[in-house]
Amino acid sequence: MTEAVSIATDLLPILKRHAAQVDTDAAFPHESVTALRDAGLFALLVPVEYGGMGGDLGELVDTALVLADGCLSTAMIWAMHCQQVDTIVRHANPRLRKDLLERVAAEGYYLGSVTTEPGKGAHLLSAHSAMATEDGRQLAVQRSAPVVTGGEFADGFLVTMRASTDAPSNRVSLVYLDRNQIDAKTMGGWNAMGMRATRSIPMFLSGTVPAHQLVGTPGDFRTIAVDSMVPAGHLAWSACWLGAARSALNSLTALIRSVDRPRSIIVDSELVRHRLARSRIELELGGSYLTHIRDEVLHRRRTSQPIDEYAFQIKLDTLKVTCSELSFSSVDRMIQLSGVMTGYQRDAPIPLERHFRDLRSASLNYSNDRLLTSIGALTILDGAGLYAPKKY
Repeated sequence: MTEAVSIATDLLPILKRHAAQVDTDAAFPHESVTALRDAGLFALLVPVEYGGMGGDLGELVDTALVLADGCLSTAMIWAMHCQQVDTIVRHANPRLRKDLLERVAAEGYYLGSVTTEPGKGAHLLSAHSAMATEDGRQLAVQRSAPVVTGGEFADGFLVTMRASTDAPSNRVSLVYLDRNQIDAKTMGGWNAMGMRATRSIPMFLSGTVPAHQLVGTPGDFRTIAVDSMVPAGHLAWSACWLGAARSALNSLTALIRSVDRPRSIIVDSELVRHRLARSRIELELGGSYLTHIRDEVLHRRRTSQPIDEYAFQIKLDTLKVTCSELSFSSVDRMIQLSGVMTGYQRDAPIPLERHFRDLRSASLNYSNDRLLTSIGALTILDGAGLYAPKKY
Protein backbone atom coordinates (compact mmCIF):
# COMPACT_ATOMS: atom_id res chain seq x y z
CA MET A 1 0.00 0.00 0.00
CA THR A 2 1.43 3.39 -1.03
CA GLU A 3 1.50 6.38 1.28
CA ALA A 4 -1.28 8.09 -0.70
CA VAL A 5 -3.56 5.03 -0.54
CA SER A 6 -2.89 4.71 3.18
CA ILE A 7 -3.81 8.36 3.73
CA ALA A 8 -6.95 8.00 1.62
CA THR A 9 -8.00 4.93 3.57
CA ASP A 10 -7.58 6.82 6.85
CA LEU A 11 -9.74 9.67 5.52
CA LEU A 12 -12.60 7.46 4.33
CA PRO A 13 -14.69 7.86 7.53
CA ILE A 14 -14.71 11.65 7.01
CA LEU A 15 -15.86 11.36 3.40
CA LYS A 16 -18.55 8.83 4.28
CA ARG A 17 -19.78 10.91 7.21
CA HIS A 18 -20.55 13.90 5.00
CA ALA A 19 -21.48 12.25 1.68
CA ALA A 20 -25.24 12.01 2.19
CA GLN A 21 -25.68 15.55 3.51
CA VAL A 22 -23.66 17.31 0.82
CA ASP A 23 -25.61 15.32 -1.78
CA THR A 24 -28.95 16.37 -0.25
CA ASP A 25 -27.89 20.02 -0.04
CA ALA A 26 -25.99 20.11 -3.36
CA ALA A 27 -23.23 21.65 -1.25
CA PHE A 28 -19.51 21.65 -1.89
CA PRO A 29 -17.93 19.04 0.44
CA HIS A 30 -15.78 21.48 2.41
CA GLU A 31 -14.99 19.13 5.29
CA SER A 32 -13.92 16.29 3.01
CA VAL A 33 -11.92 18.47 0.62
CA THR A 34 -10.21 20.21 3.54
CA ALA A 35 -9.24 16.83 4.96
CA LEU A 36 -7.62 15.85 1.63
CA ARG A 37 -5.77 19.15 1.38
CA ASP A 38 -4.53 19.06 4.97
CA ALA A 39 -3.27 15.50 4.46
CA GLY A 40 -1.23 16.55 1.42
CA LEU A 41 -3.20 14.61 -1.20
CA PHE A 42 -3.72 17.70 -3.37
CA ALA A 43 0.04 17.52 -3.95
CA LEU A 44 0.08 13.82 -4.90
CA LEU A 45 1.44 14.51 -8.40
CA VAL A 46 3.68 17.42 -7.40
CA PRO A 47 7.37 16.38 -7.69
CA VAL A 48 9.30 16.07 -4.45
CA GLU A 49 11.59 18.95 -5.48
CA TYR A 50 8.61 21.30 -5.14
CA GLY A 51 7.47 19.84 -1.81
CA GLY A 52 4.93 17.34 -3.12
CA MET A 53 4.48 13.58 -2.81
CA GLY A 54 6.09 12.79 -6.16
CA GLY A 55 3.36 10.36 -7.19
CA ASP A 56 2.46 9.16 -10.67
CA LEU A 57 -0.74 8.31 -12.53
CA GLY A 58 -0.68 4.79 -11.11
CA GLU A 59 -0.95 6.19 -7.59
CA LEU A 60 -3.64 8.59 -8.82
CA VAL A 61 -5.71 5.61 -9.99
CA ASP A 62 -5.19 3.61 -6.79
CA THR A 63 -6.04 6.58 -4.58
CA ALA A 64 -9.12 7.56 -6.60
CA LEU A 65 -10.51 4.03 -6.23
CA VAL A 66 -10.29 4.41 -2.45
CA LEU A 67 -11.66 7.96 -2.18
CA ALA A 68 -14.68 7.14 -4.36
CA ASP A 69 -15.64 4.50 -1.82
CA GLY A 70 -16.37 7.38 0.55
CA CYS A 71 -17.83 10.11 -1.67
CA LEU A 72 -17.78 10.14 -5.46
CA SER A 73 -18.24 13.92 -5.68
CA THR A 74 -15.22 14.53 -3.44
CA ALA A 75 -13.16 11.98 -5.36
CA MET A 76 -13.98 13.63 -8.70
CA ILE A 77 -13.17 17.13 -7.41
CA TRP A 78 -9.79 15.85 -6.24
CA ALA A 79 -9.17 13.82 -9.41
CA MET A 80 -9.86 16.76 -11.71
CA HIS A 81 -7.53 18.95 -9.65
CA CYS A 82 -4.83 16.28 -10.03
CA GLN A 83 -5.45 16.26 -13.78
CA GLN A 84 -4.63 19.99 -13.85
CA VAL A 85 -1.53 19.46 -11.70
CA ASP A 86 -0.25 16.83 -14.14
CA THR A 87 -0.65 19.36 -16.93
CA ILE A 88 1.41 21.95 -15.05
CA VAL A 89 4.11 19.42 -14.19
CA ARG A 90 4.55 18.34 -17.80
CA HIS A 91 3.86 21.51 -19.80
CA ALA A 92 4.24 24.74 -17.80
CA ASN A 93 7.34 26.87 -18.25
CA PRO A 94 9.90 26.67 -15.40
CA ARG A 95 8.77 29.92 -13.74
CA LEU A 96 5.08 29.03 -13.67
CA ARG A 97 5.81 25.41 -12.75
CA LYS A 98 7.86 26.36 -9.71
CA ASP A 99 5.53 29.11 -8.46
CA LEU A 100 2.35 27.12 -8.85
CA LEU A 101 3.50 23.67 -7.75
CA GLU A 102 5.11 25.04 -4.60
CA ARG A 103 1.77 26.63 -3.70
CA VAL A 104 -0.09 23.39 -4.38
CA ALA A 105 2.31 21.56 -2.06
CA ALA A 106 2.44 24.17 0.70
CA GLU A 107 -1.13 25.46 0.66
CA GLY A 108 -3.21 22.74 -0.97
CA TYR A 109 -3.85 25.27 -3.76
CA TYR A 110 -6.89 24.02 -5.69
CA LEU A 111 -6.83 24.15 -9.50
CA GLY A 112 -10.10 24.20 -11.44
CA SER A 113 -10.59 23.24 -15.07
CA VAL A 114 -12.37 25.48 -17.62
CA THR A 115 -12.81 23.71 -20.95
CA THR A 116 -16.58 23.88 -21.51
CA GLU A 117 -18.03 26.80 -23.47
CA PRO A 118 -21.50 27.86 -24.67
CA GLY A 119 -22.16 26.57 -28.16
CA LYS A 120 -19.51 23.84 -28.14
CA GLY A 121 -20.20 21.93 -24.96
CA ALA A 122 -17.18 20.01 -23.73
CA HIS A 123 -15.42 19.71 -27.10
CA LEU A 124 -11.88 19.79 -25.76
CA LEU A 125 -9.89 20.79 -28.83
CA SER A 126 -11.83 23.85 -29.95
CA ALA A 127 -12.64 27.25 -28.47
CA HIS A 128 -14.76 30.26 -29.43
CA SER A 129 -13.54 32.95 -27.01
CA ALA A 130 -10.28 34.50 -28.19
CA MET A 131 -7.36 35.59 -26.05
CA ALA A 132 -5.90 39.01 -26.79
CA THR A 133 -2.24 39.93 -26.30
CA GLU A 134 -1.44 43.37 -24.93
CA ASP A 135 2.06 44.78 -25.59
CA GLY A 136 3.42 41.23 -25.84
CA ARG A 137 3.51 41.01 -22.05
CA GLN A 138 -0.13 40.64 -20.97
CA LEU A 139 -2.90 38.23 -21.92
CA ALA A 140 -6.49 39.50 -21.80
CA VAL A 141 -9.14 36.87 -21.10
CA GLN A 142 -12.94 36.94 -21.15
CA ARG A 143 -14.46 33.49 -20.88
CA SER A 144 -17.88 31.98 -20.21
CA ALA A 145 -18.13 28.35 -19.11
CA PRO A 146 -21.42 26.52 -18.42
CA VAL A 147 -19.78 23.88 -16.19
CA VAL A 148 -16.83 24.42 -13.84
CA THR A 149 -16.44 21.70 -11.22
CA GLY A 150 -15.98 23.29 -7.81
CA GLY A 151 -15.47 26.63 -9.53
CA GLU A 152 -16.75 28.75 -6.65
CA PHE A 153 -13.96 27.44 -4.44
CA ALA A 154 -11.03 26.98 -6.83
CA ASP A 155 -7.93 29.06 -6.11
CA GLY A 156 -6.96 29.17 -9.77
CA PHE A 157 -8.06 27.93 -13.18
CA LEU A 158 -6.57 26.37 -16.29
CA VAL A 159 -8.60 27.82 -19.16
CA THR A 160 -8.75 26.95 -22.86
CA MET A 161 -8.98 29.93 -25.24
CA ARG A 162 -8.80 30.51 -28.98
CA ALA A 163 -5.16 31.45 -29.49
CA SER A 164 -5.89 34.92 -30.90
CA THR A 165 -8.69 36.97 -32.40
CA ASP A 166 -7.72 35.91 -35.93
CA ALA A 167 -7.02 32.23 -35.11
CA PRO A 168 -9.37 29.42 -36.20
CA SER A 169 -11.38 27.62 -33.51
CA ASN A 170 -9.01 24.64 -33.49
CA ARG A 171 -5.98 26.79 -32.60
CA VAL A 172 -6.41 26.62 -28.84
CA SER A 173 -4.14 27.86 -26.07
CA LEU A 174 -4.15 27.04 -22.38
CA VAL A 175 -3.70 29.81 -19.83
CA TYR A 176 -3.48 29.83 -16.05
CA LEU A 177 -5.57 32.36 -14.12
CA ASP A 178 -5.14 33.00 -10.41
CA ARG A 179 -8.42 33.94 -8.74
CA ASN A 180 -6.81 37.09 -7.32
CA GLN A 181 -5.88 38.27 -10.82
CA ILE A 182 -9.35 38.10 -12.34
CA ASP A 183 -13.02 38.73 -11.80
CA ALA A 184 -14.61 35.28 -11.34
CA LYS A 185 -18.40 35.48 -11.37
CA THR A 186 -20.82 32.66 -10.64
CA MET A 187 -23.57 32.80 -13.27
CA GLY A 188 -26.01 30.20 -11.95
CA GLY A 189 -26.60 27.28 -9.65
CA TRP A 190 -26.15 23.51 -9.71
CA ASN A 191 -29.29 21.47 -9.05
CA ALA A 192 -28.34 18.27 -10.80
CA MET A 193 -29.65 14.71 -10.58
CA GLY A 194 -26.34 13.35 -9.31
CA MET A 195 -22.78 14.45 -8.52
CA ARG A 196 -24.51 17.21 -6.62
CA ALA A 197 -21.64 18.03 -4.29
CA THR A 198 -19.27 18.82 -7.17
CA ARG A 199 -21.01 22.21 -7.50
CA SER A 200 -20.27 22.27 -11.24
CA ILE A 201 -21.64 25.75 -11.75
CA PRO A 202 -21.53 28.17 -14.72
CA MET A 203 -18.95 30.96 -14.47
CA PHE A 204 -17.67 34.03 -16.28
CA LEU A 205 -13.95 34.79 -15.94
CA SER A 206 -12.35 38.06 -17.05
CA GLY A 207 -9.01 39.73 -16.46
CA THR A 208 -5.46 40.29 -17.62
CA VAL A 209 -2.50 38.09 -16.66
CA PRO A 210 1.25 38.05 -17.44
CA ALA A 211 2.28 36.26 -20.63
CA HIS A 212 4.37 33.70 -18.74
CA GLN A 213 1.10 32.18 -17.48
CA LEU A 214 0.49 30.66 -20.89
CA VAL A 215 0.91 26.89 -20.60
CA GLY A 216 2.67 25.16 -23.47
CA THR A 217 3.09 26.49 -27.01
CA PRO A 218 0.55 29.13 -28.14
CA GLY A 219 -2.22 27.52 -30.18
CA ASP A 220 -1.00 23.97 -29.50
CA PHE A 221 -3.26 22.87 -26.67
CA ARG A 222 -3.83 19.62 -28.57
CA THR A 223 -0.36 18.43 -27.57
CA ILE A 224 -1.15 19.10 -23.89
CA ALA A 225 -4.51 17.38 -24.14
CA VAL A 226 -3.14 14.24 -25.79
CA ASP A 227 -0.08 13.98 -23.56
CA SER A 228 -1.61 14.90 -20.22
CA MET A 229 -5.25 15.94 -19.85
CA VAL A 230 -6.83 13.03 -21.68
CA PRO A 231 -4.80 10.14 -20.17
CA ALA A 232 -4.88 11.63 -16.66
CA GLY A 233 -8.56 12.43 -16.94
CA HIS A 234 -9.72 9.12 -18.38
CA LEU A 235 -7.67 7.12 -15.87
CA ALA A 236 -8.79 9.17 -12.87
CA TRP A 237 -12.47 9.37 -13.84
CA SER A 238 -12.64 5.65 -14.58
CA ALA A 239 -11.07 4.85 -11.22
CA CYS A 240 -13.58 7.10 -9.45
CA TRP A 241 -16.57 5.50 -11.16
CA LEU A 242 -15.36 1.98 -10.51
CA GLY A 243 -14.55 2.86 -6.90
CA ALA A 244 -18.10 4.08 -6.33
CA ALA A 245 -19.63 1.00 -7.97
CA ARG A 246 -17.39 -1.29 -5.91
CA SER A 247 -18.52 0.56 -2.79
CA ALA A 248 -22.13 -0.11 -3.78
CA LEU A 249 -21.51 -3.83 -4.27
CA ASN A 250 -19.64 -4.13 -0.98
CA SER A 251 -22.48 -2.37 0.84
CA LEU A 252 -25.09 -4.60 -0.76
CA THR A 253 -23.30 -7.88 -0.09
CA ALA A 254 -22.60 -6.83 3.50
CA LEU A 255 -26.32 -6.17 3.95
CA ILE A 256 -27.19 -9.54 2.41
CA ARG A 257 -24.85 -11.31 4.81
CA SER A 258 -26.21 -9.47 7.85
CA VAL A 259 -29.17 -10.24 10.12
CA ASP A 260 -30.86 -7.18 8.62
CA ARG A 261 -31.08 -8.72 5.17
CA PRO A 262 -34.38 -7.67 3.53
CA ARG A 263 -36.83 -10.53 3.18
CA SER A 264 -37.26 -9.72 -0.48
CA ILE A 265 -33.64 -10.78 -1.16
CA ILE A 266 -33.55 -14.57 -1.14
CA VAL A 267 -29.96 -15.71 -0.95
CA ASP A 268 -30.65 -19.14 -2.45
CA SER A 269 -32.39 -17.62 -5.47
CA GLU A 270 -30.56 -18.24 -8.73
CA LEU A 271 -31.84 -14.90 -10.02
CA VAL A 272 -30.26 -13.06 -7.06
CA ARG A 273 -26.97 -14.87 -7.53
CA HIS A 274 -26.96 -14.27 -11.28
CA ARG A 275 -27.51 -10.54 -10.80
CA LEU A 276 -24.75 -10.35 -8.21
CA ALA A 277 -22.50 -12.28 -10.57
CA ARG A 278 -23.21 -9.92 -13.45
CA SER A 279 -22.53 -6.88 -11.26
CA ARG A 280 -19.23 -8.38 -10.14
CA ILE A 281 -18.25 -9.40 -13.69
CA GLU A 282 -18.87 -5.88 -14.99
CA LEU A 283 -16.62 -4.44 -12.30
CA GLU A 284 -13.96 -7.08 -12.96
CA LEU A 285 -13.95 -6.22 -16.67
CA GLY A 286 -13.78 -2.49 -16.06
CA GLY A 287 -11.10 -2.86 -13.40
CA SER A 288 -8.96 -5.15 -15.55
CA TYR A 289 -9.05 -2.76 -18.50
CA LEU A 290 -8.28 0.17 -16.22
CA THR A 291 -5.21 -1.68 -14.91
CA HIS A 292 -4.09 -2.51 -18.45
CA ILE A 293 -4.34 1.08 -19.69
CA ARG A 294 -2.79 2.48 -16.49
CA ASP A 295 0.25 0.24 -16.95
CA GLU A 296 0.61 1.14 -20.62
CA VAL A 297 0.40 4.89 -19.92
CA LEU A 298 3.05 4.56 -17.19
CA HIS A 299 5.28 2.52 -19.52
CA ARG A 300 4.95 5.04 -22.34
CA ARG A 301 5.81 7.88 -20.00
CA ARG A 302 8.84 6.07 -18.57
CA THR A 303 10.17 5.24 -22.03
CA SER A 304 9.13 8.55 -23.70
CA GLN A 305 6.91 6.75 -26.19
CA PRO A 306 4.18 8.84 -27.85
CA ILE A 307 0.57 8.58 -26.71
CA ASP A 308 -0.97 10.00 -29.89
CA GLU A 309 -0.88 6.78 -31.91
CA TYR A 310 -4.28 5.87 -33.36
CA ALA A 311 -4.38 2.48 -31.63
CA PHE A 312 -3.61 3.91 -28.22
CA GLN A 313 -6.01 6.83 -28.59
CA ILE A 314 -8.72 4.24 -29.26
CA LYS A 315 -7.71 2.41 -26.09
CA LEU A 316 -7.84 5.55 -23.95
CA ASP A 317 -11.26 6.55 -25.24
CA THR A 318 -12.47 2.95 -24.88
CA LEU A 319 -11.41 3.05 -21.23
CA LYS A 320 -13.63 6.03 -20.50
CA VAL A 321 -16.62 4.64 -22.41
CA THR A 322 -16.26 1.16 -20.93
CA CYS A 323 -15.84 2.16 -17.28
CA SER A 324 -18.61 4.75 -17.42
CA GLU A 325 -21.06 2.22 -18.86
CA LEU A 326 -20.05 -0.81 -16.80
CA SER A 327 -20.02 1.00 -13.45
CA PHE A 328 -23.50 2.40 -14.03
CA SER A 329 -24.83 -0.90 -15.36
CA SER A 330 -23.48 -2.74 -12.34
CA VAL A 331 -25.28 -0.45 -9.89
CA ASP A 332 -28.44 -0.57 -12.00
CA ARG A 333 -28.45 -4.36 -11.58
CA MET A 334 -27.99 -3.98 -7.83
CA ILE A 335 -31.05 -1.74 -7.61
CA GLN A 336 -33.09 -4.21 -9.63
CA LEU A 337 -31.97 -6.97 -7.27
CA SER A 338 -32.63 -4.91 -4.12
CA GLY A 339 -36.11 -3.73 -5.01
CA VAL A 340 -37.98 -0.54 -4.18
CA MET A 341 -37.39 -0.37 -0.44
CA THR A 342 -33.65 -1.15 -0.40
CA GLY A 343 -32.48 -0.02 -3.81
CA TYR A 344 -34.73 2.89 -4.71
CA GLN A 345 -35.39 4.77 -1.48
CA ARG A 346 -33.20 7.74 -0.54
CA ASP A 347 -33.28 6.74 3.13
CA ALA A 348 -32.50 3.06 2.51
CA PRO A 349 -29.83 1.46 4.74
CA ILE A 350 -27.33 1.54 1.85
CA PRO A 351 -26.92 4.44 -0.63
CA LEU A 352 -27.59 2.59 -3.88
CA GLU A 353 -29.91 5.36 -5.01
CA ARG A 354 -27.17 7.99 -4.65
CA HIS A 355 -24.62 5.80 -6.45
CA PHE A 356 -27.14 5.29 -9.28
CA ARG A 357 -27.72 9.02 -9.70
CA ASP A 358 -24.02 9.85 -9.48
CA LEU A 359 -22.96 7.20 -11.98
CA ARG A 360 -25.64 8.20 -14.47
CA SER A 361 -23.47 11.26 -15.11
CA ALA A 362 -20.46 9.17 -16.14
CA SER A 363 -21.47 8.77 -19.79
CA LEU A 364 -22.27 12.51 -19.96
CA ASN A 365 -18.98 13.72 -18.44
CA TYR A 366 -17.31 14.34 -21.79
CA SER A 367 -20.06 12.61 -23.75
CA ASN A 368 -19.65 8.99 -24.73
CA ASP A 369 -21.38 9.85 -28.01
CA ARG A 370 -18.52 12.22 -28.86
CA LEU A 371 -15.92 9.61 -27.93
CA LEU A 372 -17.66 6.88 -29.92
CA THR A 373 -17.59 9.14 -32.97
CA SER A 374 -13.85 9.57 -32.48
CA ILE A 375 -13.27 5.84 -31.91
CA GLY A 376 -15.23 5.06 -35.08
CA ALA A 377 -13.25 7.54 -37.17
CA LEU A 378 -9.93 6.18 -35.91
CA THR A 379 -11.11 2.60 -36.47
CA ILE A 380 -11.56 3.39 -40.17
CA LEU A 381 -7.84 4.21 -40.21
CA ASP A 382 -6.59 1.50 -37.86
CA GLY A 383 -9.01 -1.42 -38.27
CA ALA A 384 -8.91 -3.91 -35.40
CA GLY A 385 -5.33 -3.04 -34.48
CA LEU A 386 -2.73 -5.60 -33.52
CA TYR A 387 -3.15 -7.93 -30.57
CA ALA A 388 0.22 -7.77 -28.88
CA PRO A 389 0.01 -8.37 -25.13
CA LYS A 390 2.74 -6.61 -23.19
CA LYS A 391 4.32 -7.07 -19.80
CA TYR A 392 5.41 -3.98 -17.93
